[in-house]
Amino acid sequence: MRTLEEVQATLQIAKLKEEDLQNTIHCLSFGQNVSSADYCLMELDDTLCKHIEAGQSLVIRGDKDERAVLCSGDKTYDLKIADTSNLLLFVPGCRTPDQLTNSQDSSHVVHTQIWGFCNSYWELRKQRPKLKKLKKILMENPYEGPALGGQEENTENRYTMQDLLERIQASEEEIKAHLETIHACQIDGYWRVLDFDYEMKLLGHVTQLVDSESWSFHKVPLEISLEELAPLEPKEMIEHCLNCYGRRFTENDEVFYALHEDKVCRGLALMLLQNAVKFNLREFQEVWQQSVPDGMSTRLDQLKSVALVDRTSNPETISLLRVEDLPEDTVERFNHLFTLREKWTEEDITPYIQDLCGEKQTTGALLTKYARSSTQNGIKVFNSRRPVAT
Repeated sequence: MRTLEEVQATLQIAKLKEEDLQNTIHCLSFGQNVSSADYCLMELDDTLCKHIEAGQSLVIRGDKDERAVLCSGDKTYDLKIADTSNLLLFVPGCRTPDQLTNSQDSSHVVHTQIWGFCNSYWELRKQRPKLKKLKKILMENPYEGPALGGQEENTENRYTMQDLLERIQASEEEIKAHLETIHACQIDGYWRVLDFDYEMKLLGHVTQLVDSESWSFHKVPLEISLEELAPLEPKEMIEHCLNCYGRRFTENDEVFYALHEDKVCRGLALMLLQNAVKFNLREFQEVWQQSVPDGMSTRLDQLKSVALVDRTSNPETISLLRVEDLPEDTVERFNHLFTLREKWTEEDITPYIQDLCGEKQTTGALLTKYARSSTQNGIKVFNSRRPVAT
C-alpha cells in the first residue's frame, strides 16, 4: 500500500503539480486470485441501462449452432466482442472525478482493490429478430382441426411460449407479434399454426356464410356466425379466423367483424397459387375475382411479397413467391433472388427486401450496396454485383 509521501514523490518524478490534481488519490491494488476470466463487461445504451435499473432482465438466446443474440422485452441485439488496447478494471465502490467533492483541503489516499480486469467487452447492435425458425418449428405439427371420432391427436412437437422463448432468437414481444402475423393460436396451452388447407376451410365457411346471408363484409355479426357454423367447426376456430381476417368492433353491445378486403383476397389467392408452378395471369385474375365474396375487389398489389408477376413471358404469368420462404441473411437473400430472376425492377424486388432494412435504412441503400443498376428499355433494373450460380 502506498503512502501519501510515496505518491507525492512519484508526482515529482512525473513532473506533475499536485495542485492540478484532485485531492482524493486512488491507490489501486489487485485482490487475491484475480483473473481476466472472472468477469465479462457489456456496453449498454441509455435505453438498456434504464431497462436494467428498472429491475428488468436481459436474456442471451441461441442454440449451439447459432450466433448468440441479446434480447430485452421487446428488442433483439447482436452481440460482438470489441477489443481495446486499454486494460479495463473492475473496481467496486470507485468514485469518478465528478462524484468527488474535494471537501478536504489537503490530499489524501484512498486504497481501492481491483476485483477483475478485461481487455475486451461485449458491444451491442440492434438487429432484426430471427423469426423464420418460429414458423418452421410450429409447422412440425400444424393444427388440422379437431381429431375425428376414434382418432388420437398428435401431441409431439408442441410448444408453449416458454419453449419458444428458449428456441427463438427474438424478444417476447417480437415473437408474439410474429405469431399474430402467421395466424398462430393457442390451443390447450400450446402455440399452433394452422394447416393452410384447414385455415382456408375456415375462411371458406365464413365467406360463404356472408354471401348466403347477404351481409355486408364490413359488418359480420360474431354470435350469429358462431351459431351458424358451430356444427361445422369449433367456435374458437371460427372466432380465430375472424380475428385473422377481420377487425373486431362493438355496436349497441353486439360484437361485429369488418372483414379486411386485402387479407381475404390475399388468402384466397394463395390457395389458388399454392399448387401451380405458374399460372396464366389473365386466367388467374378471372378465377381469383370469382372466388372472393361479393363486393370485394382483387388487385395485384394485394399480393406484394407473396406472388411474382412475369410480364416478359408470353402469355404473362404469376407464381407463388413468399418472402417468408426466402433466406434471412441479406447476402443469401440477394443471391437467391438473382438466381430466380437475373434482372429486377425496383417495384418487383422491393417487397422481397423491405424486411431486411435496419433502423433508418432504406431499400434504395440496400440495392446500392448489394446490386448493380442499369437501364433496360427505358426502365431502371437491378442485377447481381457478382456472378450467380443458376
